[in-house]
Amino acid sequence: MDYRKLGKTDFSVSRIVFGCWELGGKLWEFKSDENNVRVLQTAFENGVTTFDSAEGYANGHSEEVVGMAVKGKRKDCIIATKVSPENLRPHDVRTAIEASLKRLDTDYIDIYYIHWPNVEIPLEDTMSEFNKLKKEGLIRAIGVSNFSLEKLKEALQFGDIDVLQPEYSLLQRDIEGGLLQFCEKNSISVLSYSSIAKGILTGAFHLGKAVIKEDDFRSKRRLFIPDHLEKEKELIYLMKRIADEKNVTLSQVAISWLLYQNGLTGAIVGTQDEKHLVDNIKSVRLTLSDDELERLGSISNKVLQSL
Repeated sequence: MDYRKLGKTDFSVSRIVFGCWELGGKLWEFKSDENNVRVLQTAFENGVTTFDSAEGYANGHSEEVVGMAVKGKRKDCIIATKVSPENLRPHDVRTAIEASLKRLDTDYIDIYYIHWPNVEIPLEDTMSEFNKLKKEGLIRAIGVSNFSLEKLKEALQFGDIDVLQPEYSLLQRDIEGGLLQFCEKNSISVLSYSSIAKGILTGAFHLGKAVIKEDDFRSKRRLFIPDHLEKEKELIYLMKRIADEKNVTLSQVAISWLLYQNGLTGAIVGTQDEKHLVDNIKSVRLTLSDDELERLGSISNKVLQSL
């Protein structure tokens, strides 16, 4: 595993961050708490130190699973969680973090994010409470997720932001339009979510037997529209050729491409499968040539322009 310093803080995060959204169940097919605790502990044993959750993931159950998994290892882990947009008033932020601390079974949170902006609640008020939490030692770093460049600049008027969490992958590259560069210039770390596009970049929907059922929340997402799945084939087939040449998985190619991008600190990837976890971790050591990076980037842009 490789590690990178987070923003202007004094601690580092693993370049593969374990995304804990699906560990709580609810929207995702769910195995068991016992399985998921074991997968998290396997991640830690393989060098993953950073775990990303949120109060909104299965009504906080994801946080409870993380708390169980890191018991006895807390000082060696970086725990990130998020406050939901409806809880951004100062009093509600305080209530939310107290509940998260209890579920995570910890007395501090390393990275506390605003999960989504809320235009009805002044950002200055929210940031004021975040600054208090940091001063009190309840959080070590302030993060924002799903913020535009404009919103990020607004937040910076009221305090330090150490990390941005945007959606970013070969099938979602909006942050390259200035946001990624701004973060790099201002020492703000970037940790990408949906790094394998909610499963599309595994090849399962183009090369395997996976199908999207009507009750799957992804069926309403842009990238899973049948017409868009068809247009994505060119990228998936290129990834397959590169993966076969290197005897690796498509997921490893997708994650490795992200880790090569300037300004990207780490990729958030979630799974309930130990084999997939270990494969994902290996992407840190996967070498992509300049030519492979250029081809992936070019075909990615071509596909995105057609969607």
